[in-house]
Amino acid sequence: MREQKFENDNKRIRRVTYLGIVVNVALAVVKLAVGMAAGSMALFADGVHSFSDLATDVAVLLGVSFGSKGPDSKHPYGHGRIETFSSVFVALALVFVGGAMIYKASRCIAGLDSGIAKEFVLGPGVVIVAVISVLSKEVLYWLTKMVAVKSHSTALYANAWHHRSDALSSVAVLVGFASIRFGYVYGDQLAAVAVGLMIMLVGIKIMGKCFEEFSEGAVDSGTIDQITRIIESNEKILKWHKLRTRNVGREVFIDMHILVDAGLNIVEAHDIAEELEDAMHKQIVRPVNITVHVEPDVDKPCG
Repeated sequence: MREQKFENDNKRIRRVTYLGIVVNVALAVVKLAVGMAAGSMALFADGVHSFSDLATDVAVLLGVSFGSKGPDSKHPYGHGRIETFSSVFVALALVFVGGAMIYKASRCIAGLDSGIAKEFVLGPGVVIVAVISVLSKEVLYWLTKMVAVKSHSTALYANAWHHRSDALSSVAVLVGFASIRFGYVYGDQLAAVAVGLMIMLVGIKIMGKCFEEFSEGAVDSGTIDQITRIIESNEKILKWHKLRTRNVGREVFIDMHILVDAGLNIVEAHDIAEELEDAMHKQIVRPVNITVHVEPDVDKPCG
C-alpha cells in the first residue's frame, strides 16, 4: 500500500512539473526578447527568473524519484529525506532569486547600474507579456499547490511558490509600467524590490519547515487528530499512550503503545495491532510507517 500511494502521487507530481517546464521555457524566451527590446529591467529579470524555475523543476523531479525509494540495508527508514533536501534547494533558489532582484534594482536606483537601458521604452508588448505571465504562472501555482497538498510534498509546495514568485515579479513589471506612465522613473525597480522581499520571505518560511523536519518535529495537528480518532474507534484498544510522530519526506512515521485485555493470547493481541495498522494505511492519505507496541491492561498508569 505504501508503494502504491507513492506511485500514484509521483505520477501527479511529474505531470504537473512537466507542464511547468513547458510553460517556463516558453515564457522565458518571450520575456527575455521583449524585455531587451523594450528596455524593461524587471521584465528581463523576470525572464531570467523563468529560466531559473527549470532548475527547481529538475530538483523536484529528482527529489521525488529518489525520495520515494523504499528502505534498503543502508537506509532502513527509506529515502524520504532526499525529497526534503530538494525542498531546501528550491527554497534557497527562492531566496537567491529574491535577493538578486533586490540587488539589481537597488543598484539601478542608486545610479550604480543603468539596467538594460537608460531610457525605458515601454509599450503594449511589455504589458501583454506581463499579463500572460501572471495568468499562466498563477494557474500553474494553483495546479501545483493542489497536487502538493494532496501528496504532502514539501518540495512541490516550494515549487508552487516558485511559480507564484514568477507571477508576482510580472506584477512588478505592470506596477513599474504604470508608475512610469505617471512620471516616476524608478517604479520598475521599486516594484522589483518589493517582489524580491516577498519571494525571499517565502523561501525562508519553506526552509523553516524543512529544518523542523530535520529536527524530528511532529506531524501537523490535523494528522495527529486523525490518528487519535482511528485509535479510539477500535473498541478492542482499551487505552493508548506514548504516541510519537515525525515526517520523513512525504511519509508519516508513527509509533505508539496500546493496551488490550490482559486475558488475550499473543495471537489475538497481535491481530488487534494489525487491525490498527491496516486502518492507518487505509484512512491516512499519506504513506505511513507504523510501529505498535502491545501491552496488557493491568491498570498500570499510562504516561
